[in-house]
Amino acid sequence: MNTAGTRLTILGGGGFRVPLVYGALLGDRAEGRVTHVTLHDTDERRLRAVAGVLSEQAAGRPDAPEVAVTTDLDLAVTGADFVFSAVRVGGLAGRAADERIALAEGVLGQETVGAGGIAYGLRTVPVAEEIARRVKALAPEAWVINFTNPAGLVTEAMSRHLGDRVIGICDSPVGLGRRVARVLGADPDEAWPDYAGLNHLGWLRGLRVRGRDELPRLLADPELLGSFEEGRLFGADWLRSLGAVPNEYLHYYYFGRETVAAYRAAARTRGAFLADQQTAFYDAPTLASWNRTRAEREATYMADNREASGDTGGRDRADLEEGGGYEKVALRLMRAIARDERTTLILNVRNGTTLGVLDAAAVVEVPCLVDANGAHPVAVSPLPEHAVGLVTAVKAVEREVLRAAATGSRAAAVKAFALHPLVDSVGVARRLVDAYTEEHPGLAYLTKP
Repeated sequence: MNTAGTRLTILGGGGFRVPLVYGALLGDRAEGRVTHVTLHDTDERRLRAVAGVLSEQAAGRPDAPEVAVTTDLDLAVTGADFVFSAVRVGGLAGRAADERIALAEGVLGQETVGAGGIAYGLRTVPVAEEIARRVKALAPEAWVINFTNPAGLVTEAMSRHLGDRVIGICDSPVGLGRRVARVLGADPDEAWPDYAGLNHLGWLRGLRVRGRDELPRLLADPELLGSFEEGRLFGADWLRSLGAVPNEYLHYYYFGRETVAAYRAAARTRGAFLADQQTAFYDAPTLASWNRTRAEREATYMADNREASGDTGGRDRADLEEGGGYEKVALRLMRAIARDERTTLILNVRNGTTLGVLDAAAVVEVPCLVDANGAHPVAVSPLPEHAVGLVTAVKAVEREVLRAAATGSRAAAVKAFALHPLVDSVGVARRLVDAYTEEHPGLAYLTKP
């Protein structure tokens, strides 16, 4: 790494959440901090809009990281110490189409889960693999931090080219662990989460505070269970039955019918809402309008799921103030690697021998020790049978997506949809592939048997 300062490239640099990352960088005062940020995007208008917001953030800060913008991928990654990948292939219009097409078949269209996640993965994996190839060729010593969704699937695709130098991040398990720690009266920075699964498909099975597992105390107390988001979302009885606290995205599996019904009854899907909201921001991009838009975005996160569960209380203030937190995870990860500031984070990494039900190359989401040599998964207890079923089924789906992307096989794409626990018919799977390939130019490669 550069001793004078670290160079960070953000792919998807015109994305709405980039100012969160830059804000975290502005707060980093330590030696070796990021001093140069390159924003890359295929949309120059969005790049300029976000660069303007970053300029406002940096006002009055002479030591703020320098910002450059480019639409040239090779130029962007050359010389980078870290490459932060947060691209959205097809944009929010593509997300809205994914949701609409799935809901028309009566199945879930969420961007990372079920039919919508598969469609998104099919058009994103080829792009992510090309990014990985260019990074390997032009910046072989760089570390890639992947936040491109579906994060676990995309990280596994990139790892086939970059090995352990690509690490996936997600704010969901981090937020879950911090919420449970706060409810139990513990310092979130000192509690150890026993968490394992795949991205958006994991379970908190324990929370150790000063050597003692405090999760049983939470599960035995209905009042405590009703005092945080996952407790209200899933219900105390179901959490006690599981003996664990699931990642919020498991609501799509455990309450699938209710969620689909809520999504179909909504005036517009989440993707359509965000597309309208961000169009207004990019038409008049300022730091003030970004802050207003972000506040509304955070307040309405998973609102349809909460409605399906009868939770009308809104999001907790602490979660709204943290603003998701993925930028803090990214900064901690970069600092740990660049400065050998050892830390523990829940990350998406290659499995090795961590989860015995999956092979070594499978990307999993587990606690990791991070140092200058990267992220090292920590041994975890075996998954319970109910979790094994979901994890292995969804990993099989991801593998079919990777096969379809590698071969252009339409049959593999159909198989990916048909095998997913939230798609209930091979006939539905075939119609979904037909509809998605007609909608998305990025799926034109699915032409082989």
